[in-house]
Amino acid sequence: MKITKEKLLEELNKDLEWEYAAAIQYVQHASTMTGAQYESIQKELLIHSQEEMQHAVMLSDQIDYLGGIPTINVEKREVSRNTLVMLKQDLKGEAYAIDRYKERIAQAEALLEYGLRRILEDILIQEEEHKRDLMTVIES
Repeated sequence: MKITKEKLLEELNKDLEWEYAAAIQYVQHASTMTGAQYESIQKELLIHSQEEMQHAVMLSDQIDYLGGIPTINVEKREVSRNTLVMLKQDLKGEAYAIDRYKERIAQAEALLEYGLRRILEDILIQEEEHKRDLMTVIES
């Protein structure tokens, strides 16, 4: 399917909804995790939350720049009382974000939006770091 600017804006707004959701979910998970072995990842999740909000600001700025209106909607959040399940929920979210940003980078490139592409690449790098952080804890 050929990408249009309108479709790109729609997808960027969906990415923005997921960034809001990730930030909220990370705060909730960090606050409710139990177990001394998770102390370091709890602190890391709060950093992830702040980075997700930075991604939201970056996306909002780009949506506005491209003539769209940044959404205030928030995508689905996942909760659990089990710490390992929470971490797996977070990992699933990061894997989904990585896939979405790879697709969005290709779309930006197709529309010759090189500045947007660069910003999306920066976000992707951080999402990949988040995935590695989570995998390290889950696999240990």
